[in-house]
Amino acid sequence: MNFRVGEHVVYPAHGVGKIRRIEDQEINGANIEMFVIYVERDKLTLCVPTQRARDIGMRKLASKDEVQEAMATLKGKAIQKKLMWSRRAQEYDQKINSGDILQIAEVVRDLHRHNEQREQSYSERQLFESAFDRLGREVAIVTGTSQDDANEKMQTILVSRKKSRAASTRH
Repeated sequence: MNFRVGEHVVYPAHGVGKIRRIEDQEINGANIEMFVIYVERDKLTLCVPTQRARDIGMRKLASKDEVQEAMATLKGKAIQKKLMWSRRAQEYDQKINSGDILQIAEVVRDLHRHNEQREQSYSERQLFESAFDRLGREVAIVTGTSQDDANEKMQTILVSRKKSRAASTRH
């Protein structure tokens, strides 16, 4: 994978960022080429060794087909595992930090709650919001829309799941 200055990339632990420059830095007497990536949402600058970018899971943005697949994932039935919350939370966190758009979409789908469902705990809400935000940022850039528009589209899909399931149970 060849990453270029000005290109948006996904850094697994922080989501979408933009490569500002490629520079050489001296570290312990060795000259190391680094991607300097700025993550706008977090106001964070990352320095990633170019030789290790692939190993740490840095990737190009998803394709439009992958975004469509992620949106289709949101339409699916939520999967509720019968594990203790601490274990489920750990799995959700791993999926979010994988940087994989489909795994992040699964977290959004599985943690989304409708108004009449039991209220989420603080930690569930935090994980949901983190996944929703990461997915929304990538969808917005790939589709060329604002993050608000991407978030609205995702919310519409999540809310429509309930309506379509309710209609199918009446037939």
